[in-house]
Amino acid sequence: MSGAQQAVVRPPERAGPSRRLWSREEFHRAGEAGLFGPEERLELIGGEIVQKMTPQKTPHATAVSLGEAALRHLFPQGYYVRSQLPLALSAISEPEPDLAVVEGAIRDYEHEHPAFAVLIVEVADTTLTFDRTTKAGLYASAAIPEYWIVNLQDRVLECHREPGPMPDQPFGHHYRSITRYSEGSAMAPAASAGRHVAVADLLPRGVRQGV
Repeated sequence: MSGAQQAVVRPPERAGPSRRLWSREEFHRAGEAGLFGPEERLELIGGEIVQKMTPQKTPHATAVSLGEAALRHLFPQGYYVRSQLPLALSAISEPEPDLAVVEGAIRDYEHEHPAFAVLIVEVADTTLTFDRTTKAGLYASAAIPEYWIVNLQDRVLECHREPGPMPDQPFGHHYRSITRYSEGSAMAPAASAGRHVAVADLLPRGVRQGV
């Protein structure tokens, strides 16, 4: 029609190939069947098997050890600090965060991995973007109240709190409060009864971006 715009009718988009997601039970069975190599460091994130950073660089390993020592001091009783061990967050997610503080004691988890943590810590160098997006969305969707990123690139601690729905983020969730603590500052985890940790105590000495 003259002077009018004609509607453009587009053919329906064809759906792409569907992804086959893994459950935690299938993930465990595959490992028991020897489908994964003994040297592989894998974790299950939203039904997908993700290869963790390997080999683990010395600054990363040092920061994990420093963080573990600090958290054991901050949470002396009634809590268990787990280092690079699984968390059963959902039927399709079993991440292995660098550190997780869970309630109880070691023997409380002899038969099943914990499904919740009061604090999760990831040490980030090459994985910084992944830890800020995918990992943050996953932990927020599991209602983990506090999530730290020990940022080796910028030598800061990024503290995430107040998990909640955010439709544009991975897993539809993220943290409403994100505070960066510089190397010269100190802070207290929400569940640590006011005990503080110096950010410098979580960082290897002299580590800069690209080192």
